[in-house]
Amino acid sequence: MNNTDHIPEITLRIPGDWEQPGELLERLPPGYRMTSAELVLPDGTQLAFSPLYPDEQFPDIFASSCRRPLEDITKQRLARYTVNVGLTGPGGSMQAALTMMQAASVIVEAGGLGVFIDNCALSHTGEDWIKMTEDGGPDAISFAYTSIVEGDGTFYTMGMQVMGFPNLQMQSAGDRKDADALVEIIRAVCGGAPVEVGHVFIEEDGKQFVIAEQIEDEFDSQSPMHNPYGCYRLVNVDRVAENN
Repeated sequence: MNNTDHIPEITLRIPGDWEQPGELLERLPPGYRMTSAELVLPDGTQLAFSPLYPDEQFPDIFASSCRRPLEDITKQRLARYTVNVGLTGPGGSMQAALTMMQAASVIVEAGGLGVFIDNCALSHTGEDWIKMTEDGGPDAISFAYTSIVEGDGTFYTMGMQVMGFPNLQMQSAGDRKDADALVEIIRAVCGGAPVEVGHVFIEEDGKQFVIAEQIEDEFDSQSPMHNPYGCYRLVNVDRVAENN
């Protein structure tokens, strides 16, 4: 199931209201270079760069998917943004995910308004993105890239492929505690906990969740949301015992 032959790409969009391209270039710190097709980092890493024209729908999409409500001034600037700076680079590990965060932070500090992640349809304010990047730890990286979605009686994650992990899925009984438990499991996985079928996660309150099986990812392989590592289905051991 673990398709490690296909390294997932990380795709970010950083909107900005620069008046002209030279304004962004002038604000890049020493050591960074931008060509018509690449952002080159000081260590020589080359990331695909693609300036995207603004569209009317994106500001609402960015605001509705943001971890934290946008301030009015940011909404106003976003409404008149002039370009989306698209950055694409390899993922598949915590270090790769952090490298992309650092690259996007450079654009934010040069006037970008925030970061939208195509891999999980999640966005962050520029201020929050810089803080998470400066932290650089597993909790900050996983918080940046992982969205939790509720639907059809389940909670499931999107975006964990950029860090090299399968997504996670568990049944929901409409209890917020299930979502909280999933957050802790995400933190454990990204912090180095073994991820394989049969592994048991024990929460502080004593609840146990086991990785029952590994299933295929539902997104098309060409989608930025596709996870080549698949998805682990988690089962609440206590709930199963109660039902037997």
